[in-house]
Amino acid sequence: MSTSAPQHTNVGLTVGELHKSFAGVPVLKGIDLTVAPGELFVLMGPSGSGKSVLLRHLIGLEKPDLGEVKINGRSIDDEALRDECRMAMVFQSGALLNSLTVGQNVGLYLSEHRLLPAEEIEQVVAEKLEIVGLKGQEDRPVSELSGGMRKRVAIARALVMEPHLILYDEPTSELDPLSALTIAEEIVELNRRTGATSVVVTHDRDLGLGIADRIGILFDGELLQVGKPEEIRNSNHPLIKKFLGVDFRLTNTNR
Repeated sequence: MSTSAPQHTNVGLTVGELHKSFAGVPVLKGIDLTVAPGELFVLMGPSGSGKSVLLRHLIGLEKPDLGEVKINGRSIDDEALRDECRMAMVFQSGALLNSLTVGQNVGLYLSEHRLLPAEEIEQVVAEKLEIVGLKGQEDRPVSELSGGMRKRVAIARALVMEPHLILYDEPTSELDPLSALTIAEEIVELNRRTGATSVVVTHDRDLGLGIADRIGILFDGELLQVGKPEEIRNSNHPLIKKFLGVDFRLTNTNR
């Protein structure tokens, strides 16, 4: 595995008539969606609309009741595809191991799979930490990190895989405005720098409208509209107007 910038396969996503229920309660109700290669696509909607469930389907962590997810026309369940297309997910919680240092968390994929000698893993970890603005933090205990720093470590860990597809689940949740802005800028820069296809799930309207090439609005398991940020901002759909308007701002005072 090279530490140089990856030569990316153009990765496009298609979702066809995707249905998912839990305990008989429909969560996704016939989702049709296309994400273009290299696109920074944002899924927005209120809490409980099915965004994170859809995201887990895109990486194969959930299996649909009906419908399918394809990458470049091939099923997400195709084992050969998984060997060819590297996928990484940045979880809402960061999913870091508190018993490990920052460097050990970032290099975990490489060390667990014994992909590189220890010295080279250290070089890759240092490179990825520098990209997210955490140069020299390898030996720091994860338990000492702020919320924003934990998110950046999680992003660095994803980058170690040199992914073709990066999925972000609520990347700015529980962050102060400055930290949220930093994460938003890093997502855009990484999309530009790596050429990887990026899908971001959020209910943070400022994040979504600020970084997306295109946005999909999910509400109660249904995709209401897909379009460029300006198209979504000017939507006449009553639920989208409510989500983006005064009612949303008043109920989202922790942002």
